[in-house]
Amino acid sequence: MRPRDAQRTERRRRAVTARRDISFAGLSQKVAIAAAASGMVLTVALPTTAAVVPSEVQTLAAPAEQEQPQPVQAAAGADVSFDRAALHGTFDPDAKLAEIVSASGGDIVTAESRGSLSAPLDSAVLSSPFGTRVSPITGAGELHTGQDMSEACGSAVKAAAAGTVTFAGWHAYGGGNRVVVKHANGLETTYNHLSAMDVTVGQEVERGEAIARVGSTGASTGCHLHFEVLVDGKNVDPMGWL
Repeated sequence: MRPRDAQRTERRRRAVTARRDISFAGLSQKVAIAAAASGMVLTVALPTTAAVVPSEVQTLAAPAEQEQPQPVQAAAGADVSFDRAALHGTFDPDAKLAEIVSASGGDIVTAESRGSLSAPLDSAVLSSPFGTRVSPITGAGELHTGQDMSEACGSAVKAAAAGTVTFAGWHAYGGGNRVVVKHANGLETTYNHLSAMDVTVGQEVERGEAIARVGSTGASTGCHLHFEVLVDGKNVDPMGWL
């Protein structure tokens, strides 16, 4: 038996410490492998030599971290909906119409005017368009000054925009019973071949208000509305406004 000495004792202590370190590392590897196989996510707290941030500093820094935008994720094929913020506003089509005519100085651009007038009939079949054509009555060439809309006699005819009635009576040049409504800044609309007129001269009408009934009076071959748009007294294609 060799006598125990200080060096021998120190060597045994080093061996025990090494074996403990190796055992801890092996255990960590086994746990990590098992977690990976099962799909688990582990959080391991390990000792650190980094400086510890005081709690006061951590509290002050928290709001800055919360301000960072957080990504939004959803599974493939998921139904995602968002509430639309309420929008409030008013649109005055007649005021817009007045602005278009006033700013144009009579030189109307179709892209600006289209849709500024409402359709005078709830439903209709567009027939003879604006432009040069052969008259179905005389057989001669003529300028067709409006857009024809075929519809049953008695159907309601409505004002294409707000305005004042300046004519309501018989048209001596083929229009039959005719209503003329004057709008802002030199714009007028006319409604022809009517079977009945529900307004009088000087009456104020609103957009979409019933003012007459479809008919076949005057130079007409059947029930329809001959609708005209005039700018400063000159006929233009109504389809550029509807």
